[in-house]
Order: sequence, then structure tokens, then C-alpha cells
Amino acid sequence: MGIFSRLSDIVNANLNALLDRAEDPEKMAKLMIQEMEDTLVEVRSAAVKNISEKKEIQRRLEQLATAEADWAQKAEFAISKGRDDLAKGALLAKRKLGESATALQGELKAVEEALARHDEDLARLQSKLQEAKAKQKALLIRLNAAQKRVQVRRTLADGRVDDALARYETLHQKIDELEGRAEVYDMGQGKTLEQEFANLEAETGLDAELAALKEKLRAEHKG
Repeated sequence: MGIFSRLSDIVNANLNALLDRAEDPEKMAKLMIQEMEDTLVEVRSAAVKNISEKKEIQRRLEQLATAEADWAQKAEFAISKGRDDLAKGALLAKRKLGESATALQGELKAVEEALARHDEDLARLQSKLQEAKAKQKALLIRLNAAQKRVQVRRTLADGRVDDALARYETLHQKIDELEGRAEVYDMGQGKTLEQEFANLEAETGLDAELAALKEKLRAEHKG
């Protein structure tokens, strides 16, 4: 069974309330849209039928008008020939055609009123369908955002981010330590020539290790 039982249910429906109460709002939105589109097809089919009926009535009215004019001419012709009896018969036939035309005019008015209602119904349905599609789009955006938040939290929960931050901090500490050791060699006074060369050799090794760690840190940061 559909969500809506008739056209008025659709155009009067509070879509927000229906979606808020639904266990699966996305599924509910899809069902709403499907039912609205099906109803649009039904209304259009009814309108097509009415248009066909209108054209048929108009064609028959044209035929009746032609026949009435023909009997009117015959009545005039009969009078010109002194045949009042034939003239009365022609006028009677013309009157019957006129009565049929009047009945058809009533049918035509009813069909035109039905077409006007279909036009209004189609406009309201289209508006409601656009509203439902907009809400479905908003639901999808919210769903995608929620899924991304869940993925981020899962990533945080499994410790990968913490591990990466820990490695990043450890590298910073090592660099700070190496820079501190390098600065120690510059402290003090009265160094001998041998000490200067020894410090130079040690500092050269530290510079290379420091450069390697800084490169690794940049790579970790980019990754």
C-alpha cells in the first residue's frame, strides 16, 4: 500500500513530519517520490483522455452547426416554393440538431472544467515532487557527512592517528637532543687544537644524522 491514498493526501502532506517519523527517512523519501511520479502519470493520462474527448465534442459540434445551417437553407427554399409543410419539417429537424448541440455544449463545459482541474493538480504535484526531491538531496548530503564522520572516528579509534602523532613527536625530541649535543661542542673555552678537530669530526657526524632525521620528519609530515 502506498504512503498516500489519494491526490489530496500528496498535496496536503507535511513531508518534514513524515520523514521525521520514518525509521528510514531516505527510503521513505524514495517511496514518496515514486508515488508522486506514478500519480503524475495517472493525472496526465486522465488529462490526455479529456483532451481527446474535447476534440471529439468540438468536431461533433461543428458537424451539427453545418447540418443546422443546411436545414435552415432548406426551410427557406421550401418557403420560396410555397411548401410551408416542408419548411416546418426542415425547421423541426434544425431544432433537434440545436438541442443536440446544446447538450454537447454542456459536455464540453464539463470536460473543460476537468482539464482545468487536471492543470491545477499537475502544478501542485510538480511543486510537491520538487519539494520531495530537494528533501531527498538534503538527506543524502547529511548521510554522506555522517558516514565521513564515522570513518574519521573509526580511524581515530584504531590508534593510527595517535601512532603517527607519537612518531612525529619522537622525531622532534630526537632532533632537539641532537641540536643540543651539537651546541654543547661550542660551549667552554681554551680548547686545544686536537679538541677542535675532534669536535669538528663529531659535529660533522651529528650534522649528517640531524639532516637525515629532518628529512624523515618532513616525509612523515607530508604523508
